[in-house]
Amino acid sequence: MNGDQVDSGRFERVPGRIEGLVDLAYNLWWSWHPAARGLFKQVNGCAWKESRHNPVRMLLDVPEGYLKRAARDREYLRRYDIIMERYQEYMGKKSSWFIEEYSACRPVTIAYFSAEYGLHHSLPFYAGGLGFLAGDHLKECSDLGVPLVAIGFMYSSGYLHQHIGPDGLQRDIEESLDRENAPITRVFDPSGGQVVLRVPHIDPPIHVALWKVQVGRVPLYLLDTDIKENRPEHRGISHRLYYGGREERLLQEIVLGIGGRKALSHLGIHYAAVHLNEGHPAFALVERVRERVGKGMSYEDALDQVRGTTVFTTHTPVPAGHDVFPSDLIDRYFSGYYRCLGLSREEFLAFGAHPEDPRAGFNMTVCALRLSAHHNAVSRRHGEVTREMWHSLWPRLPVDRVPIDSVTNGVHLPTWLNPRMAALFDEYIGAVCPYWPLEHDKPVVWELIDEIPDDTLWRLHLWLKTKLFNRVRERKRAKWAERRDVPENIVAEGVFLDPMVFTIGFARRFSTYKRADLIFTDPARLAGIVNNPWRPVQIVFAGKAHPADRAGQEMLGRVYQSARSPEFGGRIAFVEDYGEQVAQYLVHGVDLWLNNPLPPMEASGTSGMKAAINGVPNLSILDGWWIEGYNGRNGWGFDREYVGEGRDAADAAAIYDLLEREIVPLYYARDLHGVPHGWVKTMKEAIKSTAPHFSARRMVKEYVNRYYPKILACASIPALKI
Repeated sequence: MNGDQVDSGRFERVPGRIEGLVDLAYNLWWSWHPAARGLFKQVNGCAWKESRHNPVRMLLDVPEGYLKRAARDREYLRRYDIIMERYQEYMGKKSSWFIEEYSACRPVTIAYFSAEYGLHHSLPFYAGGLGFLAGDHLKECSDLGVPLVAIGFMYSSGYLHQHIGPDGLQRDIEESLDRENAPITRVFDPSGGQVVLRVPHIDPPIHVALWKVQVGRVPLYLLDTDIKENRPEHRGISHRLYYGGREERLLQEIVLGIGGRKALSHLGIHYAAVHLNEGHPAFALVERVRERVGKGMSYEDALDQVRGTTVFTTHTPVPAGHDVFPSDLIDRYFSGYYRCLGLSREEFLAFGAHPEDPRAGFNMTVCALRLSAHHNAVSRRHGEVTREMWHSLWPRLPVDRVPIDSVTNGVHLPTWLNPRMAALFDEYIGAVCPYWPLEHDKPVVWELIDEIPDDTLWRLHLWLKTKLFNRVRERKRAKWAERRDVPENIVAEGVFLDPMVFTIGFARRFSTYKRADLIFTDPARLAGIVNNPWRPVQIVFAGKAHPADRAGQEMLGRVYQSARSPEFGGRIAFVEDYGEQVAQYLVHGVDLWLNNPLPPMEASGTSGMKAAINGVPNLSILDGWWIEGYNGRNGWGFDREYVGEGRDAADAAAIYDLLEREIVPLYYARDLHGVPHGWVKTMKEAIKSTAPHFSARRMVKEYVNRYYPKILACASIPALKI
């Protein structure tokens, strides 16, 4: 019997009356329930802030007197009892949306594989949107009662903090995860030692230790190679997300796919199907086939069964997002594995051979497509692009019949909706629909947003905006105290931002196709917009460039230098060290969300969804999710049919035109009480149109309703010849 447990001796200082705080701290349920977070914050606000909102760290570090005081405080105990009862009811719930909808079906568990998970900044296992999509997926599956178990990596040293130096260039500061003081537990074997497993049939041998994160009702198991059983060169496999060269990446994906499958088997977790979040874990499918062949099933039957019970989600049309490994590198680690499948080398390599370039190597996305029957892109537009992109795998079918459909991404509303905004919705929506949080994927619920008085919504937005600017200034104050930055950097990082000025937000990974510097195409025209004495404009940028992406780092440097330029009068700011916590402040507090990638490279995008549910309209090019989301009343869209060198200039001009002629005038059109009713109308429409249709609740239900019946029936689609 394997298990995970908390070393209760470390928490003896927590009084018995409130000892439930320890159990709560190790379940990320608190991360999307503000009242639960409040239990920790109310013990001591400074300790909560100092712990960076990590309840495990806070309980260990806060002076014991504060815990004893809380255990004697009647008001605190009343809140504690109510919230703990809610938590225990949630965890013990025997009914759920999934059980009600699929009560007649045999029990089904889905194993979800992803290379990264964005759950909370106390667990920095993420790099960007792919990870937060995975994290939101787990949270929503927990809320809906979808039987899911997840597999990922324990990245012990992989999170990079961003520091902008005096020269305006990005410097990466590595953070090592303090695993002993984070909401994560070791998985133990019956003898009391941590579970350590060997990745099967791979030489030289690689071992993994198992950790567990409890995400509500969903367990997430993490693989850790930084253990004494491994060779020194293998210990770093799980140090960093997407690290190293080709061989290091291959080893990482072997461990994730094959090692992850081994972990579930060892733990006795039986699942009916697999959902792959991108192609990185594709070897899990190869391992599923090998296991069946090893148990006596024919290769053809094993292949059919694995295909029929696999969902594969692809996230990007960017070539760099699809790993390709040289054939000789595959040979180095899989030469013995071929025989276990009963395949020749050529037959195995055919799994990952791209028909357009068979000699390029082993393509992980091609492998995932070949070994799965159910494939989806992450927006309707991305589905069109993806069907064209992989048409050569189904050459006999017309492009529009290539079996890759789409499930548009969504965001987990309880995580990304500001608590004060949620309370406002509860006051006005809840008066008519008390159970609206359980039905937030129903559009009719959100029509009640119109009941909120314009001035009430506007005052809350201004409060969130002020909170954002205070946070920016506090971060800069702390940085100045620590490093004594040059004055130009103080200007560039937002100390002159004015809450009364119209503020645009742009926060993305700094990759060239996202065109973060597009708005600087005509500096003179932009200077006129931001420095308008009657209708000024501010722009707040945030985002990191990958350490290996020189072009992205150069783009970031150009944006930062522009923020330092007197030409823009302190109206441009760059907030360093973009992460989940900074993102929360930005999507809650800016006035307009800007997005201008080069079409059709935006697969979906979710940051604009997070802004819109908080009443922040989008100004976005018509790509990704915004083609589905834009209705002409909830923000602004543009897409001029230009190609080649003229595209950037045309798109920048479209942004300037919209700002000058429509957006900025609407924002500054106020009544005698300072309320911009036209703007607030757009805010309300942004909420109403985005919250139900682009929620993770709608997304997960769509995955379940679309694929689970097929999985249960092991339905097939046109088979790929290998």
